[in-house]
Amino acid sequence: MKNYVRNWTLSTLMLVIILCLAACGKKEEPKSQENKAGFVPKLDTKTECSITVVGHYNNFEALEAEFNRFSKYYPNVKMTYTFMDGYRKGGSRILSTALAGGEAPDIFFTFPWIGNWPDGADILAASENLADPSLGIDLSCIRENLLKKDANGQVLSVPVYTTTYGMLVNEDIFAKEKLTVPTTYAELLSVCETLKKAGYNDPILACSKDSGDLLYPLFFPYFCGQIQGNETALKELNEMKPEAGKYMRDALTLVADFMGHGYLDLKSCGALKDNYDAVILRFFEGDVPMMLASGNTVSGTKKRESRSEAFTARPFKYSFHPVPSTDKGGYFINAISIGFGVNKHSKNLEMANEFMRFLVCADELNQMANTKRMVSPCADMSLDSVYAPFQKLDDQRFINISELGVKDSAASQVSKAGWQVCLGKMTVDEAVAAFGSMK
Repeated sequence: MKNYVRNWTLSTLMLVIILCLAACGKKEEPKSQENKAGFVPKLDTKTECSITVVGHYNNFEALEAEFNRFSKYYPNVKMTYTFMDGYRKGGSRILSTALAGGEAPDIFFTFPWIGNWPDGADILAASENLADPSLGIDLSCIRENLLKKDANGQVLSVPVYTTTYGMLVNEDIFAKEKLTVPTTYAELLSVCETLKKAGYNDPILACSKDSGDLLYPLFFPYFCGQIQGNETALKELNEMKPEAGKYMRDALTLVADFMGHGYLDLKSCGALKDNYDAVILRFFEGDVPMMLASGNTVSGTKKRESRSEAFTARPFKYSFHPVPSTDKGGYFINAISIGFGVNKHSKNLEMANEFMRFLVCADELNQMANTKRMVSPCADMSLDSVYAPFQKLDDQRFINISELGVKDSAASQVSKAGWQVCLGKMTVDEAVAAFGSMK
């Protein structure tokens, strides 16, 4: 998800966001003639078969809702989602083994870095070309810079969810303390100081300190903004040249500066067991003004409101904001979270492709994204209102991680360097010098 970075065009995105946040916002006319008329089945609607989707989500209600809608057209097709333990950590070994098995899945989760997995080439070789005109899948509804084509022009995966990075804000605390949510780095420091003096021990919290993502929503978007458009930097970073560490310096200096103020308590972060349930439930306790998080974490908030005894007893208004890292604000980093690939050796390949044809349209993908509180990959995009603060950013603050070309190996070094500086295990100079050799 850290592979590519480019500035997102505001003229299109801002209009879409503003329209979609309006109570009765109107959508653009879909590009596809078929979508204008609604989905029209291509296969025999009496077909009986089973289609299995596998991935790393423990549950996937948003997808199951799509199964239900698809069943209105194909009532005899049994659609099933299956969680595969270790899917993401085990990577390609688990997926490639499943694809080669007797009960191979028909559709599977994909990630932008899947080609870099040890068995990634085997997975891609088993993937259907979803751009094949004969399939009739309307890829025009997807933002073009999110569609990755291989050397042969094939699209082996379609993005289903994208994500971003920011901070959850307890708006009730800010109202109580008569504070405005910070939009610049100086304001962030000032607000944290005010909250600290007001008795909030943790004016801002982050994820588990063992995850490697400490302060990531602050410094990685900043790093992306620094190298944006710098072809020399991209080349040196991707070639893992030791001297490329210099391009991390400003971002790592930001980390060191913020940690030096004492507003992020590593002990408090250490009490969090994960970046999902634990982060959300801790935020819902109601005494944390700001919590650094990813859109993947935000996606779990709606469901966990009722699971939190503290939030149920004392509900509060919250929203998701860019983390202000400069005097002009923060960034809206947009990255592919998951995509779907189709097993071209599926026993029910025609129906698997038919489900993808049904799913890949603005109405279905937007509905899935809103249900999950993720960011839609569609050009005609709707957003959950929790993301409303991002519409205030200007066009220079939108960065799409899909085109610039920062390889995962280089981005991983930046992430690890920021983590080490955040923990105090490395100085900025030491981390810069260690680029390319961090484990």
